[in-house]
This record gives sequence, structure tokens and C-alpha cells, in this order.
Amino acid sequence: MEILGIVSTIYKFQGMSDFQYLAIHTEAGSGHTSMYDKVLMLKPEKEAFFHQELPLYIPPPIFSRLDTPVDYYYRPETQHREGYNNPPISGENLIGLSRARRPHNAIFVNFEDDEVPVQPLEAAVQTWRRICTNPLDRKVEEELRALFNIRPIWSRNAVKANISVHPDKLKVLLPFMAYYMITGPWRSLWVRYGYDPRKNPDAKIYQVLDFRIRCGMKYGYIPSDMPVKAKRSTYNYSLPITIKKMPSQLVTMHDLKQGLGPSGTAGARKSTFNRYKLKDSVYIFREGALPPYRQMFYQLCDLNVDELQKIIHRNDGAEESCTERDGWCLPKTSDSLRNAMSLMIRQTIRSKRPALFSSPAKADGGKEQLTYESGEDEEEEEEDFKPSDGSENEMETEMLDYV
Repeated sequence: MEILGIVSTIYKFQGMSDFQYLAIHTEAGSGHTSMYDKVLMLKPEKEAFFHQELPLYIPPPIFSRLDTPVDYYYRPETQHREGYNNPPISGENLIGLSRARRPHNAIFVNFEDDEVPVQPLEAAVQTWRRICTNPLDRKVEEELRALFNIRPIWSRNAVKANISVHPDKLKVLLPFMAYYMITGPWRSLWVRYGYDPRKNPDAKIYQVLDFRIRCGMKYGYIPSDMPVKAKRSTYNYSLPITIKKMPSQLVTMHDLKQGLGPSGTAGARKSTFNRYKLKDSVYIFREGALPPYRQMFYQLCDLNVDELQKIIHRNDGAEESCTERDGWCLPKTSDSLRNAMSLMIRQTIRSKRPALFSSPAKADGGKEQLTYESGEDEEEEEEDFKPSDGSENEMETEMLDYV
């Protein structure tokens, strides 16, 4: 053995090292030149630094479907029979990031669209009729139809909190009953066919409110101190090209007997009647109860606090026009609602964790005066809430099911 030298620097990669993009410039006859020192800013630079002549480095948009190595154990290449020709390149045999999406025949409507659909696509009707194979499915269809008769606009979480239906069947049933708004004050909501909320001031109460729990030192607590945990962590996530994906919900023989198949016993149905039902806290805001997530999408009619309803109904009977930002409400209504809800949330957190507000600096960190009473009974009831696999945020994930 002959020692040639000492390796003073070792590079370790969490991903495949072959895919690390290095800033190296190659010129004919001059070898390779590292551009690392020229492109890396180690101190504040003047404007001339950004105008220097350098080669343009643009990494490819994707290197591979997988970002981790795979053991292939030096298996030989696939041997085809003589005369075999590779198929022509087309959209059918290209390697994509994931499987082809299954169409659910939903109709998407923008706020700027002139008209709204009055009936579902024929493909949506046929798809639901094909999988509606037992009395439980027909019962769910009747229940959802009754919900849209009572209230023409629903969020998916609100539907899942009122009827018990398998998430996969709900994906097919909702396009059969309603269309999906993707912009405007009713974005992320399902609207009954033929109902246009832009022409009806009564639809004000069905508008959506994007509410996020405020945190920071000026509010008296930091994110790690909040009783409401984040759904996702910046330190634990998967890129679209990674092989880590959420496992799909398996359908067991028990499921097939309870409504995912052609038959089932009445006694078994009764035992799983509320199996897929969510708690109403996923769509209803109550004073003294913490939301299950740090970001929530509430409909205005589901804000069960008198003071919040007074803010919403300030211009009842005087609605003049429907705007994309505020809908039928007065301008800045959403901001007023968020401020009032944040005060309630802060007092609820104060009652749950008084130690966070024990010091004068934290107690006086915000200028707002708390004027709301807390509901300790409701807090204890909601504290044990465990979100199910089907209670995800609508705007983040719902459209991906239908495009």
C-alpha cells in the first residue's frame, strides 16, 4: 500500500452526489475553473459585484424521479428479443413525477366568469351512478342533497363534519352536486349548481375567511409555545420528486361491507355510521376554543360569536356591489374579523398556558386590550381533538384531487 497524500476535505451529500450542480467553467484548452469564489457573497458587496461578467449557470428543472440511491445489485440490462424496437416517444410512455391523475369531472369557476353551470358534466353523473351500488351510497347522496338545499355553499370539511362518507366517494359525489369556486370571496368552496353567489347579497354569509393564528413575541408567545401544532414542519417535508409519499387509504373487506361494495348488513352499517365524520371544530369557530390548525378557512356563517356576526352584518340591506376581495361585505371586513378572532385566540392561549404571559414583558407585548371571556369547558373538549387523515386544508390540497 502506498500513501499518496492526506484528504483534508470531505463532501457528504444527503441526495445523490451525481446530481450536485457545481459552478465550474470550462474553456477550450484551459481546463476547468471554479467560479465558487466569484459567485458566493461573503460580505456586503457594491453594485459592481452584480454586474461582473460571468457565465450563466441554470440548473436543470429535474435530474431524476428519485432523489435517493437504489440498490440494483449489478443486475443485467433487460434483454429484448431480436427485432424489438423501442416505442416512439409520446405522452403515454414518458416518465412523469407521479401517476396520471384520475379525472373526477369537477367544474371550476373563476370569479370573473360570466355564468355558472346549472348541471354537472355527463361524465360526473355516469361516474357517480357507476359507483353508487348500495343503499348506503344512496342515503349519502340524499343527505348531501339535503345539505345543499339548506345551504347552497359548503366547504369540503363542513360536508365531512355533517355526513359520514368515505373520502374517495366524496371526491366523486361533490362534482355530481356542485361546482368549485377557485377565486373570489367563495374560493375553495362548493356551490350548488345554478346558484350564483355574485348575484345574491344573501350569499354574504357563505363567504370564506382565511384565518391564521398569529404568533410572535409581540403576541406573547412564539410558534413553539402554541398549543396548536403546525400540520407541516419545514424540517420534515417531501419534494414532488421524492419517493416518500403519503400512503393511500386502504380499503379492507370490512370497508367493502360498509358502503364501498355492493352489499352490507344493517347492523354493521350502524356500527360505522360515523366512521368518517369529522368534528365540527374543523369548520366552526367558537369563542374559547382553539382551532385544530394554525390556518383555517371558515365560512362567515360558521363564526359562532355574536360580536363577529355584528361585524359581518354591518351593511345588511345596503349591499351595492360584489367585489372579488370583499364580496358583499364592507371593505376591510376580513381584517376586522381576523383582529377580533386573534384577541379571542390569545386569551384562550393565556388560559391554557398562563406561564407564557407571566412576565411583564410578555404580558404587555401586545397593545390590544382583551375584552372577551374564555370558555374553559369548550377548551378542554377541543384539546383532545386529533385531526383525521381526511381533514386537510382545502386550498392546499383539494384542487389537486380534481385537476
